[in-house]
Amino acid sequence: MKNMMIVAVIIGLLGMIFYGSARMKLTKEVSEKMEVKVMDPSVSAALMSDHLPSNPNNQLEFDTDNLKDIYLAGGCFWGLEAYLTRISGVYDATVGYANGQTENPSYEDLIYRDSGHAETVHLRYDPNLVSLETIISYYFKVIDPTSLNKQGNDRGTQYRTGIYFTDEKEEAVIMGLIEKEQMDYKNKIVVEVQALTHYYLAEEYHQDYLEKNPNGYCHIDINVVTEEVSNYVKPSDSVLKEELTDLQYEVTQEGGTERPFDNEYWDHKEKGIYVDVVTGEPLFSSKDKYDSGTGWPSFTKPIEESSIMEVEDKTLGMNRTEVKSLSGDTHLGHLFDDGPKDEGGLRYCVNSASLRFVPYEDMEELGYGHLLYLFE
Repeated sequence: MKNMMIVAVIIGLLGMIFYGSARMKLTKEVSEKMEVKVMDPSVSAALMSDHLPSNPNNQLEFDTDNLKDIYLAGGCFWGLEAYLTRISGVYDATVGYANGQTENPSYEDLIYRDSGHAETVHLRYDPNLVSLETIISYYFKVIDPTSLNKQGNDRGTQYRTGIYFTDEKEEAVIMGLIEKEQMDYKNKIVVEVQALTHYYLAEEYHQDYLEKNPNGYCHIDINVVTEEVSNYVKPSDSVLKEELTDLQYEVTQEGGTERPFDNEYWDHKEKGIYVDVVTGEPLFSSKDKYDSGTGWPSFTKPIEESSIMEVEDKTLGMNRTEVKSLSGDTHLGHLFDDGPKDEGGLRYCVNSASLRFVPYEDMEELGYGHLLYLFE
């Protein structure tokens, strides 16, 4: 009888693990053996909320005939899906199991039968609204890329980090981004980068899990990180063509360059900040602007390094570093190492057409009051 009771208890626990609306906290011994998601109660209170942030993509127009795909693994796919779907320009997402050793795996196969699959989020995105570089930059914000087979409290090979591509041309882009990311870490980045060999949809109850169960387990604080993702949204291409001048569109969307000494801000000296003309994201401060003698606005640093992407540029027979805004994927200009040595030696050479100036006295009214400290 005692053995039967133990079996019944185990069966009940397994049922709650796989089909409950939230993951159970298990003992250390059981969790290490089963490699299931575990949650510390002290963490859960901070990570759960009664609702999820709004999704900016609900207001966008997508070119559904030209969507692209990328597959990202980063621990429990519930939270990663909810986070990634809120990056402006992402059309939709599913969760599933990628690059394992068996066909048509179930969730139980990952946990008990060592199928080798990674919990993965499949994103379809509009490259006119968001770049692969932007998506991966946001991805790195919510993973520990140096942690092998562990994210948050979740342990097991199914929780490894990975970027799986379907276009072989993307491999070089991804590896370049990882090389740059490595500069921020002492330990080696262990994110798996592979061509996608297969991807199987996870069970239906896993799909849009946090949308259906907003109080469900999540190792990512969606309410915090999504603020950074969704505050500055890139409009659709048709809207940009209406709102931007021909020169602004050519520079920001097509990577053009305006004429030196014949642009709006090259010798502009007013106190304030410069924001992305496409999304309004704050990028540079007048305190960091200087006369480089080149005829273009030049800055020693951005307001926040995380708002800028650096991309290798080999056009025109040169090897340069292009700088783009993170939220808008806006071409800004290029980065050089001939800036003032006493201020770090960098020169962000930026097109005026990519910027909009916000005077100091208007910053509070226009929603940039949190940056007034820059001038104190």
